[in-house]
Amino acid sequence: MKVLMVEPGKIPHEADIEPGLRSLQAAVDGYIQAVYPYEDPVALICNEDGKFMGLPLNRALRDDAGEVYDIIAGNFLITGLGEESFSDLSPELMEKYKEQFLAPESFVQLGGKILAVKQPVPVAENKDMTQKPPHKSGPEL
Repeated sequence: MKVLMVEPGKIPHEADIEPGLRSLQAAVDGYIQAVYPYEDPVALICNEDGKFMGLPLNRALRDDAGEVYDIIAGNFLITGLGEESFSDLSPELMEKYKEQFLAPESFVQLGGKILAVKQPVPVAENKDMTQKPPHKSGPEL
């Protein structure tokens, strides 16, 4: 089953997992909870006890006004919805949710509200890392 895997601090990626409860539980490291926060035919599957277990905070869920109403802790998946169960995520929805969850987030509690701060998108591991950094002028230390 083709799904979108979203891990804390990382860019989302397409994953191919076996259909069924055991593989979903393995992907989120525990019992699953499925939520349906979007109008698209998708499910967000996360660890049901992620916050209680102290898993790292991952991404915020926002309402129509852009306000944070929940935060997912630990890994989560975006799957498609079939007639009777979870299914492959279509290529179009894969791209849509990759873009939505592209930037990892950090969280701060301020004035009774939780703020989600988007972090820089990590450099892909397959990029050429042999490029020299730009030259800086000034005295050498």
